[in-house]
Amino acid sequence: MNTEEQSPATPTRLAHMPISFFAVVMGLCGLTLAWEKAEQVMIMPFMVSPYHAAITAVVFVVLLAGYFSKFVFHRAAVFKELRHPVRLSFFPAISISLLLISVVAYQFNPQLSKVLWLVGAGLHLVLTLYVLSSWINHTHFDINHMNPSWFIPVVGNIVAPIGGVQHGFMDLSWFFFSVGLVFWIVLKVIVFYRIIFHNPLPDKLLPTFFIFIAPPAVGFLSYVKLTGSIDAFATFLFRTSLLLTLMISTQMMRFSRLKFFLSWWAYSFPLAAMTVAAFVMAEAVDKDWLHVLATTLFVVLNVVLALLAARTIEAMLRNRICVDED
Repeated sequence: MNTEEQSPATPTRLAHMPISFFAVVMGLCGLTLAWEKAEQVMIMPFMVSPYHAAITAVVFVVLLAGYFSKFVFHRAAVFKELRHPVRLSFFPAISISLLLISVVAYQFNPQLSKVLWLVGAGLHLVLTLYVLSSWINHTHFDINHMNPSWFIPVVGNIVAPIGGVQHGFMDLSWFFFSVGLVFWIVLKVIVFYRIIFHNPLPDKLLPTFFIFIAPPAVGFLSYVKLTGSIDAFATFLFRTSLLLTLMISTQMMRFSRLKFFLSWWAYSFPLAAMTVAAFVMAEAVDKDWLHVLATTLFVVLNVVLALLAARTIEAMLRNRICVDED
């Protein structure tokens, strides 16, 4: 009897598996890269990043298998997300995850890293063009659908040079960097306009405010990779990301009162990107306040990721994830 009662639950939950789940992989990749940099800069006596890398790979494979199963058995639900004004922006999280995993994998298997980067870069370009086309030709989007998650598809291109440079794809890396930088400026203006002059973001989307930090922080890391130095423009990007981090930190009391949603994972990758950027800046400039900043962000990042992992597992055990949210 129990089997008959429970059998419909699994396919139903699979049908409601959200594409935003891949933000978890982005956050775990960011944590892994932060540990790699911390192990270098702080000269730790132990290595934790390989374990984080393994966990990240497993989570990505499980989520990819799950979402592919959703595509096979619940294709209409996938196409519904592709037409959704908010969820559409999370599809490129898959390709960004591949790009980030390629960076993580470089120290273990450079050839695998190169293949992952090529697949991730190609897929991200396709998804960027698809999302841009959807925005241009839409018939059902309005200004209230706009939120910082819209940065992910096109501004996410700015991630590509971090792995592309180490594989020698300089021209491609500059292309992706240019696309991401230009659209960051354009979309940032539109998002600020929407936030200031229109209805406040719903609670479920408030964590996406953290995404504001990611473009200049990742842009800083990519630009340093591309040029091999920290010049005036690199400093500009870093200071911009620092200002946005301070701005977001003033809203922490508001965030702390929110009910848990999967969108909480929007805290993770931007915070990790800022942490790695602070370590890179501290290593290059060697000023005490930068070392303090990097260490503080690193501690906060680990606490936040532990909290996110615990709350996500709890929500899964209580069947509060992969449910109908419409």
